[in-house]
Amino acid sequence: MFFNEEFETLPRPALEALQLKRLQTVLERVYASVPFYKASFDRAGIKPADVASLADLQRLPFTTKQDMRDAYPYGLFAAPMEDIVRIHASSGTTGKPTVVGYTQRDIETWTDLMARSLAAAGVHRGDIIHNAYGYGLFTGGLGAHYGAERLGASVIPISGGNTKRQIMIMKDFGSTVLTCTPSYSLFMAEAAREEGVDFRNLKLRVGIFGAEPWSEAMRGEIEEKLNLAAIDIYGLSEIMGPGVAIECIEAKHGLHIWEDHFLPEIIDPETGMWVAPGEKGELVITTITKQGIPLIRYRTRDITSLSYEPCPCGRTHARIARMSGRSDDMLIIRGVNVFPSQIEAILVGIEGVEPHYLLIVDRKDNLDTLEVQVEVDERLFSDEVKVLQGLAKRIEKEIKDMLGVTCTAKLVEPRTIARSEGKAKRVIDNRQLV
Repeated sequence: MFFNEEFETLPRPALEALQLKRLQTVLERVYASVPFYKASFDRAGIKPADVASLADLQRLPFTTKQDMRDAYPYGLFAAPMEDIVRIHASSGTTGKPTVVGYTQRDIETWTDLMARSLAAAGVHRGDIIHNAYGYGLFTGGLGAHYGAERLGASVIPISGGNTKRQIMIMKDFGSTVLTCTPSYSLFMAEAAREEGVDFRNLKLRVGIFGAEPWSEAMRGEIEEKLNLAAIDIYGLSEIMGPGVAIECIEAKHGLHIWEDHFLPEIIDPETGMWVAPGEKGELVITTITKQGIPLIRYRTRDITSLSYEPCPCGRTHARIARMSGRSDDMLIIRGVNVFPSQIEAILVGIEGVEPHYLLIVDRKDNLDTLEVQVEVDERLFSDEVKVLQGLAKRIEKEIKDMLGVTCTAKLVEPRTIARSEGKAKRVIDNRQLV
């Protein structure tokens, strides 16, 4: 089912002509209204008028997450604050978030693209959508919510947590579509089993899962335990939120990226050069219709590939493969972005803790877990148990307060965490994500 068949099935020449026109317009706009881009383009020796084809895109400089941090909070906005109607944010490495702003037209575009994404996943008017994505500064909850309403479906804005109640609501309200992180869906399955609820007796038929990496094996487990079709959705706050790309229900093989609004590239993360279609590399996205905070050649750090092969569903937009990793050290834990440097900054500020730590990420009972192992100094390690327990609790609380992620702090003796002459190994990720 299509939400906007005309644009979803545009022939490739027409789609590329539209992309070029919109690209040229946004380049003129950011050059004139965002000092960062004027300086960036000038350093690269290129003017918006020099971009005469889509191939010229690779002449433009990249935008990075660090650029957004440096511009905190509103330095990259291309619209005046009186035109910004919504502000969202994602976590940053120093505790300050990456901030994005939306004009009313941006909200309308996002709403339409989420409705388009839901329709591609097989959702339609009359469905009852159990939306367990988090509401707030995180874009997931409100993004899915607005799109579902635009599609004409009924939305249950349940958000996350209180899982037993969620199971009851799904059962009593007759939910037909579930939206949440993939790990939380499996946690729901376990909770339902404990409550004596069989998902085969519920009305769920489609689940739309994103905000964290997951595998084909996990898809199979979700589909078996929840008795539904599991669909992968992709988005990121910097670009829009959820609904940048999604699998279609017909193929479930690659995620259609909505190319009339987002211009995708795949680059070699080391050289920054384009790789051939089908080859893996880092996804780079240019937003060609955003007003609030347009981003030019934004490096997502997500590793994927791009396919222009025709899809059985009839949509002509390119498909990106399931994300297979990242080109930086960012972790995604229960939908929360976490950098080791964020945790390091917190630990350095706690007296008695040595600057040697190890992050162990695992998946237990279908939910991500984070253990922070950190060395304490000789004097403190020989102190009484109560003091050590208090220190561990303080570390856990500060990480939760600053980053929004729950962890277990494990204090270890001095010199027990392995040293390295090169780049220190800070993370052990035991999750099976392939």
